[in-house]
Amino acid sequence: MLNQLTLTELVERLEDRQVSSCAVTQDCLDQIKRVDSELHAFLSCDSEDALAQAKAADQAMTAGVTHREKPLLGVPVAIKDIIAVRNQPMSCGSRILHDYLSPYDATVISRLRAAGAVVFGRLNMDEFAMGSSNENSAFGPVRNPWDTTRIPGGSSGGSAAAVVADECIASLGSDTGGSVRQPAALCGCVGLKPSYGRVSRYGLVAYASSLDQVGCCAKRVRDAAVLLEALSGMDPRDSTTVPQPVPHYTSALTGEIKGLRIGLPKEYMVGGLDAEVETAIKAAVKQFAKLGATVVDVSLPHTDYAIATYYIIATAEASANLARFDGIRYGLRVEGSDPAELYSRTRGDGFGVEVKRRIILGTYVLSSGYYDAYYLRAQKVRTLIRSDFLKAFEQVDAILTPTTPTPAFRIGEKTGDPLQMYLSDIFTISANLAGICGISLPCGFTRDPKLPIGLQLQGKPFAEETILRLAHAYEQSTTWHKERPRIGERK
Repeated sequence: MLNQLTLTELVERLEDRQVSSCAVTQDCLDQIKRVDSELHAFLSCDSEDALAQAKAADQAMTAGVTHREKPLLGVPVAIKDIIAVRNQPMSCGSRILHDYLSPYDATVISRLRAAGAVVFGRLNMDEFAMGSSNENSAFGPVRNPWDTTRIPGGSSGGSAAAVVADECIASLGSDTGGSVRQPAALCGCVGLKPSYGRVSRYGLVAYASSLDQVGCCAKRVRDAAVLLEALSGMDPRDSTTVPQPVPHYTSALTGEIKGLRIGLPKEYMVGGLDAEVETAIKAAVKQFAKLGATVVDVSLPHTDYAIATYYIIATAEASANLARFDGIRYGLRVEGSDPAELYSRTRGDGFGVEVKRRIILGTYVLSSGYYDAYYLRAQKVRTLIRSDFLKAFEQVDAILTPTTPTPAFRIGEKTGDPLQMYLSDIFTISANLAGICGISLPCGFTRDPKLPIGLQLQGKPFAEETILRLAHAYEQSTTWHKERPRIGERK
């Protein structure tokens, strides 16, 4: 089945005219029909539009357009439902935007189109990207392809599950505190979060503007490198993008990592770390050393404050960003006797429990009398956390940690305990606070049941080449990435 190909394999076959974009797109659509009733990774999918794009890609290849000119020509890429695609639904996993159609393309979508990709589907997610398990979607949870009684991770659970279940060749997600890397680890694929400012956020519905980044899920590290190159670069519509040249990321994937230094932060091997996850990470460290990397201990002393800092800053920014959903301009509108009642009813009916919780927390920490005690102090601690990383990067080229403290847990297991749910992101949120890049890739499986384990590599700001180089060398020296769930074979 063509939908099982990696992005790199597909491009090679398209270039040689061994397969067509229409054929691979149809295989993806057939797989969605076959397995998505179990997974619920897609909220919607316009098959007619997808096949029309694929036909146009095939015609372009017939006319002589090459993948050197358009590196993603004919490749089906699915999109998290928080990224604007013109004339497509964009609910952000929320009832408050249930019938909303986007009037424009996000910059990352424009760049995918310019690279020739077939942009299709709206992927399920935690409401407004607020969640670690994908149980907060107003339209029902996504399920893990390895065990459909378990969560896929969040908030980009649909993005990771769809890639692993071969419903698409690759996907876009967003990462505010680990929302690409964490589901990638729990589902068993590659998840890449770029440095803050590397990829435009124009057209990404804001959760926490100083933390959000568009990322990608892919089947292999090389695939992620190709996607990142297509997405990256300064955008005049996003003032936070940085005017730095975009490297040719695949050129960094040499397999040679001798001389690179990898840091192991002692603060990350903490109590509560699952024993099988710890064993897999230690084995990965030995593999990197075998490949020629130098492994050294480093310290990130303010790690203990990262969760609290993140949930103050993120909720504060969310309370401001989500004020625009008021029933007046777009989305759900529940009438009231006066404007105050209209706002209250609309937001009360439209937002889910977790979104309401975070809006209330954010409003509280920004309120008079609490701003200095919470929000201002959190911003100061954020600076200390970033300084920890920059100091560590004076000694090492990358930092290696687990991606998640446990494998995928059962649906419903942590919904009654928000704090335990928040701790699922303990290893990923610091990268967003510091604005650095990070990647998760498979490094093993638990035994019973068989569930994926992910390792995380974090790099200096705008040093995606380095973490991609390290990740690729490790991937090519192991076989974890070749394992596939059997969900598609059961039908």
